Amino acid sequence: MFRLDGKTALVTGASSGLGRRFATVLAAAGARVAIAARRTDRLADLEHEIKAAGGTAFAVAMDVTDVKSIVDGVSAAETALGPIDILVNNSGVAVDKRLGRFSEADYDKVMDTNLKGAFFVAQEVGQRMIDAKRPGSIINIASTAGLRPFATLGVYGMSKAGLIYMTRAMASEWARRNISVNAMCPGYITTELNADHWQTEGGKKLIAMLPRQRVGKEEDLDGLLLLLASDAARMINGAIIPIDDGYSAG
Repeated sequence: MFRLDGKTALVTGASSGLGRRFATVLAAAGARVAIAARRTDRLADLEHEIKAAGGTAFAVAMDVTDVKSIVDGVSAAETALGPIDILVNNSGVAVDKRLGRFSEADYDKVMDTNLKGAFFVAQEVGQRMIDAKRPGSIINIASTAGLRPFATLGVYGMSKAGLIYMTRAMASEWARRNISVNAMCPGYITTELNADHWQTEGGKKLIAMLPRQRVGKEEDLDGLLLLLASDAARMINGAIIPIDDGYSAG
């Protein structure tokens, strides 16, 4: 049910962390995967890894804060791999500060990537699906922080709350076009970027406060990703799904 043979996927923010994981999972399920990020040196390594495992991948330079770069990147991906069927809108950044200490530059950095960038990537891919009269799946990577406040991540949470609303708006507007738009909301997940933190005193205290006193692993997101990307999710549209071990329910 969850095979993606014959489909083309685009994953933004694919150079590290969850984006890298999403790309390898989609490729292993049979999708042709366009991997996009600003850091093209790391994309080359991921492209080689996917191809070595028998998959199909194509690296695309894309800065989601630049609309022209988005348009050019999507065009390059479709030229190389064919029309996009699945978008994993994953690019994101965080600035860890109390709200009173946020500068305009800090605010713009978070919002331009997490909300504005995500909107224009989804708009570009979604409009191409509409123009081609092709069904598609857009998966926005939001966060539990968009569902409840996280200390020192207020603006990040604001951007993800906006992404959640954007998901519902697009799902409603594009439903008749046979395009599904859903959001995954990961909680605390161990990645290469934060692995050391969970060994610190502060990290251990945070783990002790979680509902089941554990942090998720990247592979814990695989099942939902494959469901939403596949034809098995044909009746799922506008869903906002936490993957946080119950943290947002508390």
